[in-house]
This record gives sequence, C-alpha cells and structure tokens, in this order.
Amino acid sequence: MMGGMAGLEGVEQPRPRSSAAAARLTSVAEDEQAYRALELFGNPTEGEVRLPSRPESAATARRITSCVMLRQWQLPPQTAEYGVLLVSELVGNAVRHTGARIFGLRMLRRRGWVRIEVRDPSRGLPCLMPVREMDVSGRGLFLVDKLSDRWGVDLLPRGKTTWFEMRTTDR
Repeated sequence: MMGGMAGLEGVEQPRPRSSAAAARLTSVAEDEQAYRALELFGNPTEGEVRLPSRPESAATARRITSCVMLRQWQLPPQTAEYGVLLVSELVGNAVRHTGARIFGLRMLRRRGWVRIEVRDPSRGLPCLMPVREMDVSGRGLFLVDKLSDRWGVDLLPRGKTTWFEMRTTDR
C-alpha cells in the first residue's frame, strides 16, 4: 500500500514554495506601508527608531522589521517571519507592561547573525513563564526563547533593552 494522506491518493499535493516565490507574496500595499514607516520613523539599522507606546505601534514595528529583513538584508522568508513575530512579542511586552510613552527599536546585522533590540524606560525584568497548552496569554517570551538562538535583557541606567539574536546564512 502506498503511503500518503488518507483519501488523497492520486491528488497532486502542493509543493513547497521557493523562497523567491514566498518573498513575492508580500503585497505591494504592505511594502508601501513599510516604506512609509521607514520614512516616517527612520531605519532601525542606522540608529534607534522611537515609536509611540501604543498597541498599533506593534504593526508599525512588524512592517519595519519585515522590510529590513526581506528587502534590505534579503534574508530567507522564514527567518524574516520569525523576526517579525518575535519583534511583535517584545513590542507587545513593552507596550503592555512598562507604562512608557515611547519605546525604541534597533536592528543589527553581522556576519551570520541578526540582533533585534527593543528598549523601554522600565527596569522591570521580563519573566519567562511556563506555558500550558490552554494558556491564551503569556506566550511571548516562550516564543522568543524557542524561535531565537539566544535572547536576553541588558539593564540600562534608565530602563532596559530586551533583545534576541538569530543565526543567518549569509549569501
């Protein structure tokens, strides 16, 4: 008996998309919003980008991160997807838990690594909590811990920087 998905024998299965095809899936409208965000707030690869500490800033941070990782750094789509998700989690924590008016986003790249930082004025340390299957919140740092190669917090005289790093394959 031939292995496969039950009831789908003979049906052509979808092929995995190439990284080039996946990168093209980003819509033109999303690209335009990302470029507008870069123009308005600045490029986090050139210095810290300061964003208002509001829930809607998570979308701006995601757009900026996606644009830098896919367009500027030309990283694989899955790496960019993970980066965008983890930025969203760190920004969500900064907005939800710090009471800050602004937070900073910075992105660094060196051979074989990407580092993304979110700075806020609170010195309260984030806490990695155990996650259970039915939990509906509290998964942010769990995801950062699982999807990044390393992460941490640097205390500053006024606040902290929460960061993660991911290995990359340089072209």
